[in-house]
This record gives sequence, C-alpha cells and structure tokens, in this order.
Amino acid sequence: MRWLLVEPPVQSDIQASLGAVGIPSSAYLAPILERNNEEVRIEDAPALDHNLEDVADVIRDYDPDYVGISALTTDIEEAYRVAEAAKKSGQSRKVILGGAHPTLRPKETLEECSSVDIVARGEGEEIIDEISRFEDLSRIKGISYRENGNIIENQDREPIMDLDSLPFPAYHLLPMERYEFDGIRYATMITSRGCPFNCVFCASSRICGKKWRGKSPERVLEQMKALRYDYDVKEIEILDDTFVLDKNRATEICDLMVEEGLDITWSCSSRVDTMDSSLAEKLREAGCHTVYMGIESGVQEVLDRLKKGITIEQARDAVEAVKEADMNVVGSFILGVPGETKKQMEKTIDFAKELDITLAQFTLFTPYPGTESYENAEENDLFLTKDWSDFSTLDPIIKNDEMSAEELKNFMRQAYIRFYLRPSYIWRAVKTGELWSLLKKGISWFI
Repeated sequence: MRWLLVEPPVQSDIQASLGAVGIPSSAYLAPILERNNEEVRIEDAPALDHNLEDVADVIRDYDPDYVGISALTTDIEEAYRVAEAAKKSGQSRKVILGGAHPTLRPKETLEECSSVDIVARGEGEEIIDEISRFEDLSRIKGISYRENGNIIENQDREPIMDLDSLPFPAYHLLPMERYEFDGIRYATMITSRGCPFNCVFCASSRICGKKWRGKSPERVLEQMKALRYDYDVKEIEILDDTFVLDKNRATEICDLMVEEGLDITWSCSSRVDTMDSSLAEKLREAGCHTVYMGIESGVQEVLDRLKKGITIEQARDAVEAVKEADMNVVGSFILGVPGETKKQMEKTIDFAKELDITLAQFTLFTPYPGTESYENAEENDLFLTKDWSDFSTLDPIIKNDEMSAEELKNFMRQAYIRFYLRPSYIWRAVKTGELWSLLKKGISWFI
C-alpha cells in the first residue's frame, strides 16, 4: 500500500515571525509503516511553504491508498480541507486523522468532516501499525471510524510503555535542510511522554496518559548522535512537557552527552518544582542554554485555581537556579484566568519583571477540548467563540468579568511592552549584543 502522511499547511505565529519549524509528528509514524514494507511519503507543508493547492497536487500526483493527517485544535479546519482534497482526487482513498484535537473530539471530528474515515486517538505508532496490517477495524484499539453510516468508537488503547522499542523518526523522508533557525540546522525531539499533573488548562494527560514514561538515557544519546552526525543538526529543542521530571535520568543523559563530547546546544522544559541548582549545573555542562518554565502567574490564588501545584517561592528558586547556572529562562504566563482580577494580572506582569528572566511569553487563558477548563467554560456559558482557529492563546475566546475581549487583548500587548521595553532589559540586551535577537523573539509573540 502507498501512504502519504500530511502536516496541514498552517503557519504558526512563531513560524511566521521567526521562520522556525520543528520535526513533524508524522515522522514518528512513517518508520512503523516502512517496517511493514509499505511505501511512505511525508508532506510537511509548513516546512516546504506549501499551500492547500500544493498539498492537493501532491496527493493527486502521488495517488496514495491512505492519507494520514495530524492536527492540533488551531489546525483542524485546514486538516479537514486536506481530507476533502484527498477524497476529491480519490473517493476510495482512506483518510485517517490523528493528533491532539481529533483525540479529544473523535466523534465530533467524524461528524464535522465526512471526508475523514478513521480517527486515531492518542499515541499513533501501534494504531498505524495495525491499520496497515489488519482489514478488520474492529480489532484495533484506540480508533473511531465509520461503518454502515454509523460512528464506531473502539475501546481506548493503553499508552506505549517501552519508548525505546520505537524507531527514530523518519528523518530520511524529511527536508532536513528546512529545519533551521538563524542559519543553524535545528531539530526537535521527544524523549518522554505522559504527564502526572492536574493543570486545568492542559490536555497532555488526556492524549498520552498520566503515567510518565521516558526513553533510556542511552537511547536519547543515540538519537542525538544520529541527528548530529548524520544530519548536521547543531541545535535541539526537547519538547517533553517536563524533561527533568526524573532528575536521575536527566542527569544521566547530561553525563552521557559530556562523555560523548557531543557538539550540540539544546533547550528543554521544566516545572519550577523539578529544578534545583545541581541539576541546572548538569544541564549547562551538557550544552543546554535555555530552560522553558510554566510559571503562569505571580499570584498564589490564581496558581491554585489553575491546579498548577507550585508556589511563588518555588518559581523564584527555580529561576534563580537556572540563572546562576548561566542559562536563559523563558517563562510562560497566563492572563485572563476565569475569576482573575485586573489587579492580579498586573501582579503577574510585575512578577515576570521581578524575576528578570530572559524571555517572557504572555498568553490568554484558552480552554482546550479535553481539559477541565473547557468543561467548566461550557457549563458556565463562557465561550465567546468556537472557531477553532481562534484557539491560539493570542485571542480572547471566553468571557472575562474584568475586561471586554478587546481590552483583554490590549492588556496582553501592554504586558509585552512593559516587560521588553524596560530600560534595564534593553540595556542588558545591548551589553550582551543580543538586543535585536531578544526583542524579535519576545515581540514576535504578540505581533
């Protein structure tokens, strides 16, 4: 069989401003199909600067038996258009839709787009393997599909426990030269899955489960070496929700990188309650230059409402540990949490300034499908829109007691201005020679 795996032609706000794209999720599925002797092609439309017409041309010319499409919430409408294009040039062609949004709304996805035949829920490797081998869809856990005009939802599939058993992404099928940032060959990696925490705004545990699972340090190093030596990648962004959740594993990975003498710089994410000085020193020694932290708010009451499970003091301590290790800190903050007052939002901006982190990302509270916050917003009739393209965290999509939608969006813009146009921030950036780079990265989030 011939398979085409498609990343929809949607350009993120970060890509639009900075020009950076990451390794597509379809690259994790392609080697599973190759192992089954299937013919596979990846159409990474964002990386190739392809529009919908280009994608439709690729589908028509390649003429696959199956088209697999991955979609986030903001991408879903474009994913539907890709599905429709696939059916238009071949009605017998099977269209499979996976990713975060279809996982969380499988029945609705099939109802909203008649061109989708199968929805793959959650982790896709075992699902795509069985779809390629079994004709009887009723045997396959973790899918929803159409049968005789009805929508069938098979039982859930357990998360994949042994991540070392999975092949590396199909880098050989990707335009690797297209993945670069500021002229440096760049790649993303996922070294662990699952999230045991209960943040009301995050659907990660609904997609990959609450049990955290990590690749072994040896397997992580092996993948890094493949990227460095086979594809000349010099910068890696580790996309794990919390790379350092298992501190011993993170330390072992760092030790192996140092032992290998791996000439790679990289970044990762950490909760503030999983970071300390000794771990920060290890990360820096191994070439890590930036740690992303979900700080979210400068008000303990708001953090508790978000069920973040952290304290203000933990945030201060974690930021200080990373800064003392001479690494950058990128902090994310949420504005417009239901029940949050304007005064509390002001305190969050002040807290970001107090922490004096390298970059601050301010976003608007966005209840994604599958989250506790989404259910609460529906129950309390808070949604201003259900246009999925607006779920970007940059547009107000729920009512706020303190401000109108336009006032809230302007408040977010002011947060960026107040953080980045401080004289002390500009002077530090001038001294380090990073003024334009830092301002471009920061302001790109609200342009």
